[in-house]
Amino acid sequence: MARRNSKYVPELFENVTIGPAAAQGNCVARVNDKVVFVKYAAPGDVADIRVSGKKKKFLIADIENLITPSIQREDTFCAHFGTCGGCKWQHLKYEYQLAFKEQEVKDALQRIGKVEPEEYLPIIGATQTREYRNKVEYTFSNKAWIDEFDKENPEQKNALGFHVPKRFDKVLDLDECHLMPPEANNIRLFVKKTAEENNISFFDIRQNTGLLRNLMVRRTSLGHWMVLLAISKKDEGVIETILGGLKEKFSFITSLLYVVNNKQNDTIYDLPVHTYWGDNLIEEKIGEYTFMIRPKSFFQTNTEQAKVLYDLAKEFADLKENEIAYDLYTGTGSIAIYNSAGANKIIGIEYVEDAVIDAKENAVKNGVTNCSFFAGDMKKVLNDSFIKEHGKPDVIITDPPRDGMHADVVAKILEIEPKRIVYVSCNPATQARDLALLDEKYTIKKSRAVDMFPHTHHVENVVLLLPKA
Repeated sequence: MARRNSKYVPELFENVTIGPAAAQGNCVARVNDKVVFVKYAAPGDVADIRVSGKKKKFLIADIENLITPSIQREDTFCAHFGTCGGCKWQHLKYEYQLAFKEQEVKDALQRIGKVEPEEYLPIIGATQTREYRNKVEYTFSNKAWIDEFDKENPEQKNALGFHVPKRFDKVLDLDECHLMPPEANNIRLFVKKTAEENNISFFDIRQNTGLLRNLMVRRTSLGHWMVLLAISKKDEGVIETILGGLKEKFSFITSLLYVVNNKQNDTIYDLPVHTYWGDNLIEEKIGEYTFMIRPKSFFQTNTEQAKVLYDLAKEFADLKENEIAYDLYTGTGSIAIYNSAGANKIIGIEYVEDAVIDAKENAVKNGVTNCSFFAGDMKKVLNDSFIKEHGKPDVIITDPPRDGMHADVVAKILEIEPKRIVYVSCNPATQARDLALLDEKYTIKKSRAVDMFPHTHHVENVVLLLPKA
């Protein structure tokens, strides 16, 4: 195989006007009939761009020299901008971020789904655009990401932070992160310092060696804080040093947990969680309802916007006292419980058994008696006998994962023919695909996006579907 010329210099395009926002938070430009996705650009920038990757149908480029900044730009607030891969849009004014997300939804519905809602309602932006998350997961690594131009740092350095994009074995050591309040930064920095002072080994992701693997921090608006430490083997001394140190240092922490993970992946969902100190769960309140959150529980990571999302879904569902609703992909039952006061009964279905256990306990905790929850594969559970037993739904609320609904589930919904369908989605592309199938019998009455993740290209969208006349 021929070796690449060491003097090879990637192609430079000069004085390029950058076009609109596009996939994965990039912007698109056209140069010499070539489509170029430009990282960390803003629509309207004029810049010299250097090609950093080539695909069959497009190029990828970085800004080498920003000649004229776009009016849509603003100063970034994070020292790690451009490296960690998070908050990719913090260089864009927030009002423009919202406009791009609205357009992303419209493009998905029109181009992928070939459907058109009767009404697009304006996107609901977040009032808090920093420190809005209630959960963050950090990774330990004994090989921190070192910028190739940073010659002062050693080649081997411990890190506690986030994976660098497209580098599974490299972790960016964070000085400060703006996704959660300062307490989370303080916890992370304390854990790293304590580990290094006590010569506790950080994990080697390639070799699967080292003790410290992951650190999860969760918090709620009620002032509850949970910290979970993942280690590769049980070591009482290390557990006491790290978690005992956290207990002594941070009196606001209400739950200190650990998990032993000696697998070759980071997931903890198939592993037992041990309580070192405090409660084994934390509680969150949305509206008049209180929800229990365990370390493995799925819960919307933006609590403030979760209420906005639930209120919108409730408005679209418009449940009556004599109506039955099915909540598909119910998770821990939060949407079902939030809608319970307006319905005769709500049936929640979820694949993850632990989530269904949480949903049942959440219903009991809130005194909700008209919600029932069932675990299983959606396309198998939602069958004729199940519907006969629990009643035909007047309304179906569905909030599937990013992959959307299985085609068999969509087909069953079309067969059931509910009066109203409320489709909540975190991925407008797969939502559009499913809406194209539902278009056989349903019209999209309303569509409204909700910004759950400021400074990213991600967006939630909620649609109301009614039967065609």
